[in-house]
Amino acid sequence: MNAQGRKEIAKYLASLNEIKDKLESMKDDEEMKYDNMPEGLQDSERGEQMQEAIDALENAVNSLDEAIDSLNEI
Repeated sequence: MNAQGRKEIAKYLASLNEIKDKLESMKDDEEMKYDNMPEGLQDSERGEQMQEAIDALENAVNSLDEAIDSLNEI
């Protein structure tokens, strides 16, 4: 790969890292809200929806980590 291609990948890596950081922050905020809910509400439909959102954000962060690792190998 030429220098121009590496520069583009570096830009994409910066963007992916920024997105990953924002998603991690959202996940952390949602986890904090969930953890501060009374146990009865955690077991409610709302609590289950929050947990599903947390899981989805975690999966997205993990996928971005994999993409970042792959791009760093180039």
